[in-house]
Amino acid sequence: MSDQVKCRCQSCTIQSLMGPATITTIGVLFLLNSLRGGYMSFGHTWPVILLVIGLVKLASALAPKEGHIGDAPPPPVAPPPAAPPVNPSSSYQGQG
Repeated sequence: MSDQVKCRCQSCTIQSLMGPATITTIGVLFLLNSLRGGYMSFGHTWPVILLVIGLVKLASALAPKEGHIGDAPPPPVAPPPAAPPVNPSSSYQGQG
């Protein structure tokens, strides 16, 4: 088991319904295909899957995020080490 705490805000709860909603939609589309004898074939109704995904995303985006447990903030980035000063006369050795 993981020690991660799951977020229970409305936005994350709705987002977690993406998989079940997609699988249910695919099942209903195949059921309609078999019941209607090919009249509502999966080839004609597959955009419904995109609509369901879009609706779940939209509902998740519009839902409040009160109590959202986000990922831990990234660790602070250390500044790069200072480069040694460049001596302009040494960069042109052997010329002129």
